[in-house]
Amino acid sequence: YLAVDLGAESGRVMLGTLDGERVTVEEIHRFANIPVSIQGTLRWDLIHLFNQIKEGLRKAAAPAGLEISGISTDAWGVDYALLREKEPLLTLPFHYRDARNDAAMQQALAKVPASDVFEATGIQFMSINTAYQLFADAQSRAEVLEWADRFLNIGDYFNYLLSGNLIGEISIASTTQLFNPRTKDWAWELIARLGLPKKIFPPLVPSGTSLGKLRPEIATETNLKSAQVIASCTHDTAAAVAAVPGEGDDWAFLSSGTWSLLGVELPEPTINAASLECNFTNEAGFGGTTMFRKNIVGLWIVQECRRAWSAEGKDYDYETLTSMAGNAPPLTSLIRPDDPRFAKAGQMPEKIVAYCKETGQAVPTSAQGVVRIALESLALLYAETLVTCASVTGRTVRKLHIVGGGSKNRLLNQWTANATQTPVVAGPAEATAIGNILIQAKTLGHLRKDLRAIVRNSFVLESFAPKDAEIWAAARKRFKELPR
Repeated sequence: YLAVDLGAESGRVMLGTLDGERVTVEEIHRFANIPVSIQGTLRWDLIHLFNQIKEGLRKAAAPAGLEISGISTDAWGVDYALLREKEPLLTLPFHYRDARNDAAMQQALAKVPASDVFEATGIQFMSINTAYQLFADAQSRAEVLEWADRFLNIGDYFNYLLSGNLIGEISIASTTQLFNPRTKDWAWELIARLGLPKKIFPPLVPSGTSLGKLRPEIATETNLKSAQVIASCTHDTAAAVAAVPGEGDDWAFLSSGTWSLLGVELPEPTINAASLECNFTNEAGFGGTTMFRKNIVGLWIVQECRRAWSAEGKDYDYETLTSMAGNAPPLTSLIRPDDPRFAKAGQMPEKIVAYCKETGQAVPTSAQGVVRIALESLALLYAETLVTCASVTGRTVRKLHIVGGGSKNRLLNQWTANATQTPVVAGPAEATAIGNILIQAKTLGHLRKDLRAIVRNSFVLESFAPKDAEIWAAARKRFKELPR
């Protein structure tokens, strides 16, 4: 099976092999995903990504005798492509960090009250959501929406290019804030109230739906003539949560990467006054489950620091930055990673310094100090979010599973265990691709066992026990008192 896994920084084509009760994954092709600044806007270069996906498929087909049964794309949520008939792409899609989104959210919520939006969708309010991006389209470039036949979220778009089957898969549809988690359909009344054209919304299918064979021309180009295209969980977070190696219902998940996504898996959505007040989200997971969780800014802050230092000629890799942070003094100063300034690109080290000055804390004077502040503060935000999640849902959380690329950061894992005073289990790092692959196998009838049992049987996991309870309790109190 091939998992095309697209993230905000890079994309990969991953080969998965199911052998009895074990699954293995191997990276076949990796490529950069670099946004394009053009005419004052920030866009995604989907044509580049599609060429790289096909290159990965060709590499996978190269070994003689290797038969690929399934292919599925997963990607980040909210962003989308617009298309019409045989025109595969009408405009370069906007990046979720484009500046237009902030004003659009305010304008949309002036038209439809936030309480009505949440009651219809159960989704966390973020200016990046598809609802506000489409609202911006309707306000500033209505002619593009008028010409478009469909919009497709990014993962669905590439599955369409590969299969020719134009559908929306519900896990990624649920990220739009235009999906009704109760009816498992589009929130049609909200769509009408926002003035969005009904015609552009694709038909929806459940996670784990076969879309048919590769388009003939792509099958010929890549030499993958028997592969089926599967809509697994097209949303990368849903695919990752499907591969969380948890047991029972006393665990929480943290999908750690550019974004941190922390929450619990529930059988039904939790849409009430408490979840609205805490700004949690109800997104569709595999098998009809609900991911009740919150988006947190995540390792983006460290990534932005690294970019800033690289521009100055200091080219640290992430392993070096983490090692440096481990040697800096502990818990000297803290930031609120959810302060809006840290969600924007550019000058991240300066923003951290400015926040420390504004709040009367010691100012970091080195890269290691800056990174330590960012990581310790992130661990404290996890702790705060986990407490809120447990309170709203009534769940008792006895274990926190960290998956994704950030699960390889042993320092952050330990600080998260300390901050939450909850045992942490880290891994697998490739949970998104693993979930994608196992859902494909289940869809094709090759897997009848529980996905999570396969994950537990296939990968080495690392545990982190909580330490320094009093020190971190004092840090949690300081963190709570910081301004946002």
